[in-house]
Amino acid sequence: MNIIGRAKTPWHLWVVGVLTLLWNSVGGFSYTMTRLGLLESLGMSETEIAFFESHPVWANTFWAMGVWGAIAGSILILLRSRYAVHATVIAIIGLIGTTIFQYAMIEVPESLQSPALTIMIWVTTLFMLIYASRMTQNGVLR
Repeated sequence: MNIIGRAKTPWHLWVVGVLTLLWNSVGGFSYTMTRLGLLESLGMSETEIAFFESHPVWANTFWAMGVWGAIAGSILILLRSRYAVHATVIAIIGLIGTTIFQYAMIEVPESLQSPALTIMIWVTTLFMLIYASRMTQNGVLR
């Protein structure tokens, strides 16, 4: 602890914050390109573009919560804010909605099916929640 009662920033906070921000920024880029209608410039087929354009508003809302909640969580970790936990909970709520939609309510084109990617997103987001919670408990995030 330093003079003002705040725990010293551990080296791993910077590693976790930067790596998760880079990872989550890929989702932010994907979401932004989709919402701006620029998927063709990424080389997506008409079928893939039609899939994303067919999402109802509620599904897009969950996707936005997942993406922007995760990005906010990473930034808040870097800023040493306890609100990183809250942002990551929002990301998990978004991820739950998105996962239910994609795996139970809609036919995903084969070219976009990636259970490994879904698992990596879940693992990263749950890790962020556990990490932010522990850093808050330890007085690192205030």
